[in-house]
Amino acid sequence: MTEPVKSLFETRPPSTLAQSAFISMYGGVYEHSPWIAKQLYDRGITPALDNPAALADAMAAVVNGAVDDDKRTLLRAHPDLAGKLALADLTQSSQNEQTGAGLDQCTADELARFTELNDIYKKKFGFPFIFAVKGFHRTDILNAFERRVKNDVETEFNEAINQVHRIARLRLDAL
Repeated sequence: MTEPVKSLFETRPPSTLAQSAFISMYGGVYEHSPWIAKQLYDRGITPALDNPAALADAMAAVVNGAVDDDKRTLLRAHPDLAGKLALADLTQSSQNEQTGAGLDQCTADELARFTELNDIYKKKFGFPFIFAVKGFHRTDILNAFERRVKNDVETEFNEAINQVHRIARLRLDAL
């Protein structure tokens, strides 16, 4: 009988890691934003954070406590969804997430609409449209995009931060 595969949290709990190892393992949970893992490590990593849910909540607290300029930088670190170069120029996590939602299989019309909406959205909000795509089909994402591009700036800023937290949680759960 084979033993079940152990998660990263079981084999190398966050509370047992040196700073460099912690940042190496968790610095990419928030897209191109290792500062979040570093700040959390500096606050102290205890055994209470040795599970995905607790670590996700602690990392989200770092982001939520950041100034808006740092939050905007975090949002701007995300790729366009189904953009012209999107699937070629992504982190491995983002590429897997977008491919899983079928964004690499857009029809010409869908790709044109994603591109148009990406341009409108970035001009209006100053950061790319962010959507935690896991579990959704590209048509669901396109429908959400159509709705959210009509939001006011404050509403959409908050929604984008919530989506970033959802992405981080899904990435931690996958470990």
